Amino acid sequence: MRLLLTSAGIKNASVHDALVDLLGKPIADSSALCIPTAMYGHPHVGPGAEAWRFISGRQPLTPMCELGWKSMGLLELTALPSIDEERWVPLVRETDVLLVGGGDALYLCHWMRESGLADLLPSLRETVWVGLSAGSMVMTPRIGQRFVGWKPPAGGEDSALGVVDFSIFPHLDGQDMPENTMADAERWAAGIPGPTYAIDDDTAIKVTDGTVEVISEGHWRLFPS
Repeated sequence: MRLLLTSAGIKNASVHDALVDLLGKPIADSSALCIPTAMYGHPHVGPGAEAWRFISGRQPLTPMCELGWKSMGLLELTALPSIDEERWVPLVRETDVLLVGGGDALYLCHWMRESGLADLLPSLRETVWVGLSAGSMVMTPRIGQRFVGWKPPAGGEDSALGVVDFSIFPHLDGQDMPENTMADAERWAAGIPGPTYAIDDDTAIKVTDGTVEVISEGHWRLFPS
């Protein structure tokens, strides 16, 4: 699987170009499925209007679904355990990109496991995963206690999927986020074993065949392990 782990979606030309490179073709020729599930677990996001705006491509501050895709569908992870895999697995395999919205990373992680999507990921070698905030953090080993909101019934503290070997602090110096300074990120990083990145909303992390590249028109910092 190819990854584009963003803080706030496809915010600028550099991140847009990185997405097209991962796809290997224009966005207008690419099929997409959006995954809003993380929103439901976050008290300040959804369900409700924010989820609708994400799905309908009406989120100019975090553009994902409104980029001009050839086709757009919805993959709701909480529904998948109640239907046969034959109803959704072929759809995922045939889709070029999964657009994964923000919200609560551990809620998203829980439903990725419960739905079977997490088990499917290793076989999706040509699929592009585009994460937005929690949709990016879910692919890391740990999110840090600072970002723990919803708690999974099975426990696990702050553990996510561990598809990549680094953790992410999103929305660095974000607008109306006085608690997201570089000093806050440094304190967060000190509590997480392994490398961590603090990235602002104009930055993304591109992962291709294990190679990590930071794409940025803003600012970011790597805290080595």
